[in-house]
Amino acid sequence: MSAVEDRLTALGIVVPTPNPPVANYVPFVRVGNVIHISGQVSIDAGGGFKGVVGEDVDLETAIAAARLCGVNLISQMKAAAGGDLDQVARVVKLGGFVQAGAAFFEIPRVVNGCSDLMVEAFGEAGRHARSAVGVYRLPFNFAVEVDAVVELK
Repeated sequence: MSAVEDRLTALGIVVPTPNPPVANYVPFVRVGNVIHISGQVSIDAGGGFKGVVGEDVDLETAIAAARLCGVNLISQMKAAAGGDLDQVARVVKLGGFVQAGAAFFEIPRVVNGCSDLMVEAFGEAGRHARSAVGVYRLPFNFAVEVDAVVELK
């Protein structure tokens, strides 16, 4: 098991099988040592987190939804790295999208759920540039979606 997976296990996280694409795209594209990972929504085996943040979904649940997006991103990283998360050299950038209600403005705090996980899993290599955007709707009514750019060794 990799050092990254050891840290994830200590956090109580089991890296799931990557989610397949739901439309005409691929889960990630590798260009040299850089992988661009398609947006990962807040889904898990139990259905995940759906709804409008600030209306149907409270802040703490939305933060958990963003963390789940991070788990799904790590799953795609593992696939792109041939099964070895220790091959991740750097999480370069995250793009976070929150399905936010009209009166909800804590978008950065929500996306911290994913950002914090990247640092917990990868240490300093998990620190990244980021955007955090509130949007009107996300696919299939999921609360949060995050995409990533990652450098491999």
